[in-house]
Amino acid sequence: MLKQISKKAIFTLVTVATLSGVLNAADLTDADEIVSKANLTSYYAANDGRSEARMLIKDSQGREQKRQFTILRRDRTDREDSSDTKSDGGEQDFLVVFSRPSDVRNTVFLVAKNPASDDDRWLYLPGLDLVKRISAGDKRTSFVGSHYFYEDVSGRALAEDTHRLIETDEQFYLIENLPIDPQSVEFSRYTAWINKQTFLPEKIEYFDEVDELYRRVEVLASKQIQGYETVTKSRITDLRSGGSTTLEFRFQAYNLGMEPAVFTERSLRKPPREWLRRN
Repeated sequence: MLKQISKKAIFTLVTVATLSGVLNAADLTDADEIVSKANLTSYYAANDGRSEARMLIKDSQGREQKRQFTILRRDRTDREDSSDTKSDGGEQDFLVVFSRPSDVRNTVFLVAKNPASDDDRWLYLPGLDLVKRISAGDKRTSFVGSHYFYEDVSGRALAEDTHRLIETDEQFYLIENLPIDPQSVEFSRYTAWINKQTFLPEKIEYFDEVDELYRRVEVLASKQIQGYETVTKSRITDLRSGGSTTLEFRFQAYNLGMEPAVFTERSLRKPPREWLRRN
């Protein structure tokens, strides 16, 4: 009986070890590949997309401000129309139109995303009837008074950092990212916890020049929408001040067939109302 138990135990251990080896062999080991997949999941779902967002800004004393806006996004090359598989992850357009509160109503943010060079960004301020060009040096500054940066809205170019896989566990790939041009950013490095199943970066932590953690980005909720893993709630926390901004996304939809004209400078002063209305 003891021999039978021992044989079963040995067989079980061998089986578990074998299965574990198979599972581990399936893990990715190339940091650039992992980060590329995370970028596609975060910013390139489908050919275009629409979402309504509610933003809650809290300062260190608990005072709150609220913002409400609609985000429109379009890839300049549709997946179905392109024979070039490398086109996915390329150029994009974003249009963000604010509806509440009254002091930011009709403020519009337009981005022409260029992964190979600096993005083009414009902000329309209706109170001044002014279109302001946002320089590349301002991309890591506050987005309409929140803890989100302009760069957070459309994403950071992968080529601006080097990427290193630090650790892999059952749920996450832990990636360390170092800026190629440290003088252009306020951080010395950042680490990202990328979900192995969905490839969503569920937590990102930024460190300053003395390697002190000062900023955290978190995905608080996500779900599958039209087959795409989609963030429905996120938060950015300023660990120095204690302030934070929470974003909740609603009425998200993909592959709506938005035309290029939606994302021209004309839309800064005259936003495309047909795409801002919920269908």
